[in-house]
Amino acid sequence: MKIDLGDLNAFVAVARAKGFRDGARASGGSASGLSEAVRRLETQLGVRLLNRTTRSVVLTEAGASLLARLGPALTEVETALDVVNGFRDRPAGTLRLNVPVSAARLVLPSIVPRFLAAYPGIRLEVIAEESFVDVLAAGCDAGIRYDERLEQDMIAVPIGPRVQRFATAAGPAYLDRHGRPQHPRDLLGHACLRGRFASGAMPPWEFERDGEVVRVDPTGPLLVTLGGAADL
Repeated sequence: MKIDLGDLNAFVAVARAKGFRDGARASGGSASGLSEAVRRLETQLGVRLLNRTTRSVVLTEAGASLLARLGPALTEVETALDVVNGFRDRPAGTLRLNVPVSAARLVLPSIVPRFLAAYPGIRLEVIAEESFVDVLAAGCDAGIRYDERLEQDMIAVPIGPRVQRFATAAGPAYLDRHGRPQHPRDLLGHACLRGRFASGAMPPWEFERDGEVVRVDPTGPLLVTLGGAADL
């Protein structure tokens, strides 16, 4: 049986005030609204809860029994709602983030200390991995993703630096043997170290100067999983 919580509150207000008018004043409702709610509750339960006269409202035996059990229960509900409302004014609890390893290294260090200082009631748990799992299915509350990894139904806000810069480097001995590239496209003729995400995706190398963007997809004899052996 599905009983409306508002109808139960109306019954308790009338029973405690011993009248519809006094119950309305105590609950902030109207006497007619309380009367209709109690009548609806009695109809659903199939039993009379209040004996009404022109001068008074008296609990029946069934009504007294219901009030004795319902009063403490509704008080617990109100207390629980007050606790939840506290989260709205003062965030607290555990926040689980699913982030790429690169973001954990490059983005979070400058953000996390300020965040924890601003919200001392938050316990932050960071799960760093490169598998790009479904954030919610993995039991996380939020995640960090690069633009090309955003799902269509995700709500996203910018975080961290808008541009992350990387350097293309080579050892002196290699440059002595193979020459120094003069343009990003020259890398297509060199042996490059490539990084691949756990999903199998290999992002191209992107270069930008004076508004010109060049993307190249070089090859090489060594392929590593990003976040793992790439540290070597």
